[in-house]
Amino acid sequence: MSDLPWYKDGLRFGCTECGKCCTGSPGFVWVSVEEMHAMAAFLRITFAEFVKRYTRQVGASYSLLEHSKNYDCVFLKNGKCSVYAARPKQCRTFPWWEENLKSPEHWQEAAERCEGINREDAPLISLEEIKQNLD
Repeated sequence: MSDLPWYKDGLRFGCTECGKCCTGSPGFVWVSVEEMHAMAAFLRITFAEFVKRYTRQVGASYSLLEHSKNYDCVFLKNGKCSVYAARPKQCRTFPWWEENLKSPEHWQEAAERCEGINREDAPLISLEEIKQNLD
């Protein structure tokens, strides 16, 4: 019996920056203090201003705000991430989330929401690289 996951031969993915992963359902984009500092610097505002304008505290953690009418991320502008170069780890590691990698069926469900998954012209991402994003 193999200890290797079902995706041992890698998976095809190439981000198209379509913004669909940033839209439409309520949830949390968790951000660390370091990530908030990086986004504040990227936006050329103070850390305090960033926290006040773009985050909400949930227990002892912070999450990015969403638009109340459609639940889009506050940084989604014209279908693109306006802080893409400084986006948080949760965003950088999509679609390499445990819930998407549980099974081929879960991966296919993610592909229905994300046009970058399973594209024929997308690069084949190795098991090693996928594992690095899971950490």
